[in-house]
Amino acid sequence: MLSWGAAGGRALRWANGRAGTRGLRASPRARVAMPSWVIDRYGSNEVLRFTREMMFPIIHFPNEVIIKVHAASLNPIDLSMRSGYGATALNMKRDPLKLKAGETEFPLTLGRDVSGVVMECGLGVSYFKPGDEVWAAIPPWKQGTLSEFVVASGNEVSFKPKSLSHTEAAALPYVGLTAWSALNQVGGLNQSNCSGKRILILGASGGVGTFAVQLMKAWDAHVTAVCSHDASTLVKKLGADDVIDYKSGNLEDQLKTLPLFDFILDNVGGSTEKWALDLLKKWSGATYVTLVTPFLINMDKLGVADGMLQTGVTVGSKTLKHLLKGVHYRWAFFMPSGPSLDEIAELVDSGKIQPVIDEVFSFSEVPEAFLKLEGGHARGKTVINVISRQ
Repeated sequence: MLSWGAAGGRALRWANGRAGTRGLRASPRARVAMPSWVIDRYGSNEVLRFTREMMFPIIHFPNEVIIKVHAASLNPIDLSMRSGYGATALNMKRDPLKLKAGETEFPLTLGRDVSGVVMECGLGVSYFKPGDEVWAAIPPWKQGTLSEFVVASGNEVSFKPKSLSHTEAAALPYVGLTAWSALNQVGGLNQSNCSGKRILILGASGGVGTFAVQLMKAWDAHVTAVCSHDASTLVKKLGADDVIDYKSGNLEDQLKTLPLFDFILDNVGGSTEKWALDLLKKWSGATYVTLVTPFLINMDKLGVADGMLQTGVTVGSKTLKHLLKGVHYRWAFFMPSGPSLDEIAELVDSGKIQPVIDEVFSFSEVPEAFLKLEGGHARGKTVINVISRQ
């Protein structure tokens, strides 16, 4: 597995490598438009529009690269963004100084995952070169990956795992980095401290859950996974030690019969937060991390200032409340990170993590792919082949 030294090596190559020998290429200038799926307003599936006239991406900063998209995939956040969820916060991130007064975010391209080939590099990029096969998860405030090309910061990009096709690779970056953020960066778990720890994963059959099960098993933890009965075979195949069917009886009562846990990852939210923390070992450093937070909803409803204030009060009060009871309460979010994808790629190529794909659609079937995701109960990811024959 890559160490911090490896990530530092990435940064060193950026600083001292071939940055001065390769600048912007001339070839994209021949292209002014590209095929893309966009939305011009927020709403349900009818707002999706295919166009061949989406503006070709431009390198604005020295550390950016243009990627030719071979495959992308959908995540629940794409459904939410299509409907306008988080628009207030994301627009603030897109234009924090309000320099583009009167302009809107539209036309907006959705899609966060990409697996493809580097086409062009900015002046400061030496870690990648045109022709490299890469993967990335593009932050939600940027134009997305349901296009022929996408622009990304070099520090968001990683070399694609050699053992995966583009179709397979596109299933992992966003869910992988979301789980990595929750388990490693927020939860403090890593390869050296997980052995023997009891981990509970609520919502184990979705994209984040299936990745989290595999990561925790790769790090030698004991994993209890909660999912529906029809997903239990999949989750067991991914390595879960115990699988609990939440439909077979009262979930809280079923989990209370098991030994207490060292860590809980909650992909479900809702009422689970009211009782799940009682399943943790008290006064032992045990931690509950939820990916279901009111941060963006608060900003949409209350505005930026009041939304951030309300969010801060909520997380602060919950953290203190549970700390006094002997457990840690945390929120986690997706965090783009090329170095983290480097580590994930090594786990993939060593056979410890595999993509879980529910269904693959062609680029012309993007609306159908959204409807599939909207139907719920997916077992893994919905992937879009932007280029056929992956």
